[in-house]
Amino acid sequence: MKVHILDDWYDVVRGLPCFAALAGHEVTVWTDRVTDEDALARRLAPADAVVLFRDRSPITAGLAARLKGPRLIAMRGQHSHVDAEALTRAGILFCSRVTKDGPSTSTAELTFGLIIAALRYLPEQIASARAGQWQGAAPLGRNIAGKVLGLYGYGGIARAVAGYARAFGMPVQVWASDTGRERARADGVTVPESRAEFFATSDVVTIHKRLMPATRGEITAADLMGMRHGSVLVNTSRAGLVEPGAILAALNAGRIGRAALDVFPGEPVLDAADPLLGHPHVIPTPHVGFVTQEELDRQFTEIFAIVNAWAAGAPTDMINPAAWSGGPGLS
Repeated sequence: MKVHILDDWYDVVRGLPCFAALAGHEVTVWTDRVTDEDALARRLAPADAVVLFRDRSPITAGLAARLKGPRLIAMRGQHSHVDAEALTRAGILFCSRVTKDGPSTSTAELTFGLIIAALRYLPEQIASARAGQWQGAAPLGRNIAGKVLGLYGYGGIARAVAGYARAFGMPVQVWASDTGRERARADGVTVPESRAEFFATSDVVTIHKRLMPATRGEITAADLMGMRHGSVLVNTSRAGLVEPGAILAALNAGRIGRAALDVFPGEPVLDAADPLLGHPHVIPTPHVGFVTQEELDRQFTEIFAIVNAWAAGAPTDMINPAAWSGGPGLS
């Protein structure tokens, strides 16, 4: 069976322990990104099954109609970037393992690492040391202990970050959906009286929400302009949760002192002159919150199991079961 894996920018999937699960299949790994749908459809024409690397390539209705070879699209996690109905019309089965097996520890770890890097000015201190300027050339850092951490969203990753914060002596508060705020109160976490109070009283705000139509752009310019002067914003979730231009405006106004961003509009961002990527008060990382060997091996183990189950005629984790006509995947 011919299996194509999209968007492996690090070219790491072939080195994961779980890659052995595809032994016996003819596997093609693509390490670049193709945004033109006609070109992508031509690239995937020989494939029987296509594996998505998270949400790096959206499967739109237009692309689904162009896919003439693949009979299976497989991935892991939430899939708002995939038009499952269009895949059904095209006769392509879509399977995704949507599990509740705990938060992404790797993303929570990066979040707290970025908090430390921002408050202690670690990128500047490292650059200063390498330039032979021993102290004094970079801004003076600030303690983590005592700073108020505001978690925007309260799911598994936010809870993990809250645990790290308490170990470092940070008071924690939460703003989230009604359900999220109730969970926070049940956990004994402070919930401010209002959204405005949350942004105004947090020294560090970290974002932990899923991007869906209802949450797109819900963090507004007014929210960020209401933050404390010199505060820190960390986003390891999705760039689309923040109103376009709001972070840059708050940085340029001096309202946000530092932004540590693992996610950006229009990824991958390859222009070094991008106004956020190159901003002197931004610590940029290239969407690596979930990109660790352990996390990727865990995720692709589940995806490759989906591929093999379909090939054996017993598909699992079907999102659009109407597209499966029964029998072996290659019947």
